[in-house]
Amino acid sequence: MRPPLLPRLLAPRLPFYYGWVVLGCLCLAGFARQGPAVAVLAVFVVPMTEAFGWSRVEIAGAVSLGGLIAAFVSPVLGPMLDRRGARLILCLAVLGTGLSTMVLSLTQSLVVFYLLFCFARMVWAGPFDLGLYGALNSWFVSRRTIATSIATVAQMSGLVALPMIAQVAMQDGGWRSGWIAVGATVLVVGFVPVWLFLVRRPEDLGLVPDQASPGATAAAPEPRFSRAEAMRTRAFWLLSLFTVLVFPVQAGVSLHQAAHLIERGLTPIAAATVISVFSAMTAVASFGVGFLPRRLPLRYTLAALAVLLTMGTFALIGVASVHGSYLAAGLFGLGIGGIMTLLPVAWADYFGRESFGAIRGVVLSVQTLAQAAGPLLSGVLRDGSGDYTLSLTVFGCLAGLAVFVAFGAKLPPRIEPLAQPVSFP
Repeated sequence: MRPPLLPRLLAPRLPFYYGWVVLGCLCLAGFARQGPAVAVLAVFVVPMTEAFGWSRVEIAGAVSLGGLIAAFVSPVLGPMLDRRGARLILCLAVLGTGLSTMVLSLTQSLVVFYLLFCFARMVWAGPFDLGLYGALNSWFVSRRTIATSIATVAQMSGLVALPMIAQVAMQDGGWRSGWIAVGATVLVVGFVPVWLFLVRRPEDLGLVPDQASPGATAAAPEPRFSRAEAMRTRAFWLLSLFTVLVFPVQAGVSLHQAAHLIERGLTPIAAATVISVFSAMTAVASFGVGFLPRRLPLRYTLAALAVLLTMGTFALIGVASVHGSYLAAGLFGLGIGGIMTLLPVAWADYFGRESFGAIRGVVLSVQTLAQAAGPLLSGVLRDGSGDYTLSLTVFGCLAGLAVFVAFGAKLPPRIEPLAQPVSFP
């Protein structure tokens, strides 16, 4: 596949690796990804429920349903990512997100809201995830964790900025103006850089991952697994099990954290500051793990992060003060922030770049289902027992099991390179 014109003209003239330009495009796309994020929707909950008389459950249901749809779409999109690259997927993702969020300003019924927001959440959970991490892992190998950390911080900046943009727009024009502002920001920030500068992989420009010079050789051979070969390895199923164990914890604890703290006696304002500590520590871990030595096996790092997740979850059970809540939420944030950054890196490190989309697409469906199950499980256990002690105990046990699963996820035996060289048209 022939790269766009501008990268072909620009790459040979740059004094640095063109992958950093690609990373910049992905940071902007990651910022734009957050248009239908829960943090953005939260700004619209009160004005939209007041306008239409909807319940909070009806609005929240669109988030879960969008994630469930992504679970079915992701395995289909994965092979397309491997064949065509991330440019087409991310351009369509940005367009779909921007237009659907703008059209939400015309909402007149719950059915229309579900059609538009579920579509946007599906794009958020499936195509965006595949496109962003597929491109990152194609362009970076030895610097993969650093590049992923930078892209993760860019996505978090979208979580901070877009709710503020929506809120400012709503002050003058109401919630309909807020959705227009969100959609317009997504389109302006995300589309043009991806369309003009994103290239499928470095080989399309005569480069290799992490290397700026045409004809350079990679520092070490990469694993090359097809999806079928990966699924026959022990590592695939252990990493999948690790995903199934940690993501219900991430979603279930995060969503109900403030309610639990208030039930434990904290004021709503104090609970909000605890959530801020959790978010800050998530960002610190997401960025910091990118600078860990690459020679350290990822399974040890993932196990250590799962230990922090376990400690934070159990510590939340008995919190009785603001300071204890800060400690528990901080540990939880460090654990989940590091896991969410390193897990996509692990799939590429274990199985290579060539079939990353096909492999990641299967696992992403499992991940979205696990995330959808967490809040539901937490709510059911809370309603049945009267508080969050039982649900936090269950989640703490799941995180503890993930520690041992991570330790067992050794690198699979490396597949020998194909007899014929792979061409990149």
